[in-house]
This record gives sequence, C-alpha cells and structure tokens, in this order.
Amino acid sequence: MLYVNGYYVEQITDLSRAESRAILDMLLEEATRPEYTVRFRWEPGSVAFWDNRATIHLAPSDNAHLRFPRTMHRVMLTGEIPVGVDGRPSEPVTGTEPGRW
Repeated sequence: MLYVNGYYVEQITDLSRAESRAILDMLLEEATRPEYTVRFRWEPGSVAFWDNRATIHLAPSDNAHLRFPRTMHRVMLTGEIPVGVDGRPSEPVTGTEPGRW
C-alpha cells in the first residue's frame, strides 16, 4: 500500500518540491478516478466505516435533501501497530494540524 493523501502528505523525501509535487499530483489524480470511488447513499440507520490509512474520504455537503439528521462519530482503534512491507512497525509522525470539519 502506498500512502498518498493531498491533505497530509507534503513532500517526498529526497526529491525537490517540484519533482515531489508532480509525482504526488499524478498519484492523487489516479487514486481519485471515478472508477475507484464509492458514493455512500445515506438512509436512516446507515452505518459506514473506513480505514484512513487506506482510503481518501470526503464528507459531501450536498446532503440537504436528507430528511433526517446525520450524526458522525470518529473512532480510533487500538491494537497491533501496522507493519510496513520492510517489516518495520509504523511510527507516529507529527506534521500540520488536521483540518476541522
């Protein structure tokens, strides 16, 4: 799995800003092609889960037609630390503050 997210990934290590931006733009363009996207159709009682490490998600603002409130809860799971293909465990990194929704 390759982690690419236009909001959190700022630059590829050891590349110039221009080289990094060109590659990240190409990867994001590929990742967001319509054939790779899913649009969840909310209905009363719906529940949706996703893994932020493996998806790029968007909370659409075109839900005014829904005649019921949509309540969202963020859940962060504990458990085994993810391990990369090289066998090294993931490490927390600090960067820019996440956006507020």
